[in-house]
Amino acid sequence: MIILYFLTSLFGATMLLLYAVRMVQTGIERAYGPSFKRLITRNQSALRAMLTGVVLAIVLQSATAVTLLTAGFSSSGLLPFGIGLVLILGADLGSAIVVQVLSLNIDWLVPLLIGVGGWIFLKAELRKNKQLGRIMLGVAFILLALRFLRETVEPIRDSNFLPAMVVYLENDAVTAFLIGAVLALVMHSSVATVLMCVVLVAIDALPLAVGITLVLGANLGGALVAVWQTRSMKASARRLAAANLAARGVTAILCTIALQFFDVSVASGWVSDAQALVLAHLGFNTLLLLFVPFASRLETPLTQLIAEDASDDTQIDGAQAASALDMSVLDSPRLSMACLRREVHRMSYIVENLARPVTNKVFDPSPADLAHMKAQRRNLASALSRLREYFAQMNTQEMQKKDVKIVSELVDYASNLDAAGDIVLRRMLPVALARSQKEVRFSEAGWSELLQAYERMNANMTLAFDLLISEDVEGARQLFLEKDDFVKSQSRSKKRHFARVRNGDETSLASSNQHLETLAALRDFNRMIVSLADPILLRNGQLLETRLVLKSVT
Repeated sequence: MIILYFLTSLFGATMLLLYAVRMVQTGIERAYGPSFKRLITRNQSALRAMLTGVVLAIVLQSATAVTLLTAGFSSSGLLPFGIGLVLILGADLGSAIVVQVLSLNIDWLVPLLIGVGGWIFLKAELRKNKQLGRIMLGVAFILLALRFLRETVEPIRDSNFLPAMVVYLENDAVTAFLIGAVLALVMHSSVATVLMCVVLVAIDALPLAVGITLVLGANLGGALVAVWQTRSMKASARRLAAANLAARGVTAILCTIALQFFDVSVASGWVSDAQALVLAHLGFNTLLLLFVPFASRLETPLTQLIAEDASDDTQIDGAQAASALDMSVLDSPRLSMACLRREVHRMSYIVENLARPVTNKVFDPSPADLAHMKAQRRNLASALSRLREYFAQMNTQEMQKKDVKIVSELVDYASNLDAAGDIVLRRMLPVALARSQKEVRFSEAGWSELLQAYERMNANMTLAFDLLISEDVEGARQLFLEKDDFVKSQSRSKKRHFARVRNGDETSLASSNQHLETLAALRDFNRMIVSLADPILLRNGQLLETRLVLKSVT
């Protein structure tokens, strides 16, 4: 019975820790996610990239999250390999700093964080303020989980089971190293794994040497998580994850071997064992920075190891060129419905490839690029026409009512996608061309506001198009809330623009028409894109007649 209680408590403490880490991460991503692209892709020097990686990992509390962001931007051609790898190595160090901070004795903050964070989350109206409350609650839950973990393990510290296991791990460093790697891989968080090891060492449940070996394995496991999560991305993204794995893996193995020849107990005379473990983790990730000068040189061997897929260069164009509508399955409701959904998803690819270049900080298209954009706009209109004809011929008589409704909603969303493509070509493209040809110049503050609006729109577009496949209710809620928040932010930007004009800012006055038209176009484009959230929420009972269903804190 005691063992059952211990295992149940250990499982609960571990899940609370993982949930809390994820809660902080998602809160930050939802509040500031659109700004990450600008923060990551503006790096031109190795030093700046490394510092950016450190800061992002501290903010997100996850080196893996930074790795995935960096890999995604690299696959889009926005970040060179060398700078991307340096940024990831900086993120590894940043995650170690997070462990240092969370391992401090700050339990007294828990009531304050829960009280203030809960009040902000429940009472705040602005989305960013709500997420600030979420972040504070997440940090409080991390501290609670660590306290729960200590209280769970302490009763069995003097039992027969734990000492026997510790003796075995002391004599088998390979097993200890692999256990650390597996824990980080299963938990999908090296930060959570290292914090668990720190707690176990702090209460003398594990000796320092075993704790360090586990932590070294956890560093390898954390790198494996990124490799696993980038497995379906382009080769350029997979190379970054593989390079990080090679750097962390080789260093971790060498450090584990070297550890067998040193007596780490001498550190106990200077600091506590728990702090020595945290410093060892920090030192390991600092050691990884030795790879920074050689980051660019690793691209060649990794390119040979992970070659470009034939589909990487043709995936998007191929998706645009070939219709997913199969006339031979019109008599099968299930298959025809799947075809229609794939076609709407294909149309989303076209819209995304039309919009993203226009919203980039640097937009300098060639005549061929412009011709390609106009051709894709025509493809989008043709796709909508074919999709409506396909819908008219579908065997809806044999479909369930809910399926007929879903298909109708997809057709409506396809119409919105077509309208979004028209907004890009007719309203956003002329302003972007005028900007690239120096015919219009925005004020520094005005351009910064437009960039932030572009980033939010791109983030919403990514989330909306993911919902076409997943129909995730939580994602739909986030997108629905973003709709009103986006309009409010545009209204604030407009007021600031008028204030600059009244204050005599000549640049703002000269670009006033273009600034206001861009804001209006972004608002309308965003409204078309996020409209997918409404039917998903309605089907799942999450949308009332006039507003979103109230939801308790989770």
